[in-house]
Amino acid sequence: MNKIRGLDLFCGGGGSSLGARAAGVEMVGAVDAWDIATETYKDNFPQAEVITTRLDDNSGADIFTEVDSVDLLIASPECTHHSIARGAKPRDEASRRSGWYVMPFVRAYKPRWIVLENVSGMKRWAGYKELLSELGEHYHLRIQMLDATNFGVPQTRKRLFILGDRLRKPDKVLGRKQFPEATTILDNPSSWKARPLSDGHLSDNTIARINRGMMELGERTDFLVVYYGSDRAGGWQPLDRPIRTLTTLDRFGLVRWVNGVATFRMLQVSELRRAMGYPEVAMLERGSRRDRVKLLGNGVCPPVMKAVVESLTCEAGTKQTAPARALRAGSQAPIAV
Repeated sequence: MNKIRGLDLFCGGGGSSLGARAAGVEMVGAVDAWDIATETYKDNFPQAEVITTRLDDNSGADIFTEVDSVDLLIASPECTHHSIARGAKPRDEASRRSGWYVMPFVRAYKPRWIVLENVSGMKRWAGYKELLSELGEHYHLRIQMLDATNFGVPQTRKRLFILGDRLRKPDKVLGRKQFPEATTILDNPSSWKARPLSDGHLSDNTIARINRGMMELGERTDFLVVYYGSDRAGGWQPLDRPIRTLTTLDRFGLVRWVNGVATFRMLQVSELRRAMGYPEVAMLERGSRRDRVKLLGNGVCPPVMKAVVESLTCEAGTKQTAPARALRAGSQAPIAV
């Protein structure tokens, strides 16, 4: 059986593609506007054609010179202007339109399967229903909200997935009710030096959140605290449940008791990787610490995408036949069947 060939639009550092690869897909192409993201993607997928450019209304499959056919198209259009995390900040309609930027690639490659991923707020975008209508002319669609915790990821991260199959209605993606604990993401206590709370390096707001956690849990119990950003749950959380949603900025710190002294440190990139479900072999070495935190917070949890792709392609796998591959418009290369 020939491998399913995949293309990743708005690829970021490659979280979606890592999941697709774990499901047996050969990722042959990807595109993102951020050079740190595309360089990271190349580290993990050296055989893929990776393009650094910002997609817009004029972008199409001709940005690729080596990708003639694909079976699976994955896209995670820019989500910041759909997210409720922006509060009342003005929306950038060009960013919200990025969902439409996948259509030229869909028309050119005619992949058997498509997966669009975004925050739930995409449903409130004015163009959402129209985009679904156009996709529905060519694909049987299934729309699901999936929470990463149900796929073994120790993070509560709910995202919208639009699944499409040209030949049949996609199966429902099934997870399991799981509650992976945040304790599983933590490095060895001796790996990172923490500072005592009493040394005055934290803001009054952070100290207030820490105090709320201590009042609830009692002393000598380690827990997480929200260091940056708003929080509707008191600004802290215990370690015996999944960590709340990671963002593109340093959000969580760890309060740990050491020899009877309460200490604090920020979660490290190694810990955030585990909170996203990234495999240990995945490379994430480009840019600054801040860049790596942004790459992770902007990404897709690989175990979730693995389950999505396996669910979509299971019929092709059980029949042990490769899907028919459409030839990109204008290409002279032979069609793989």
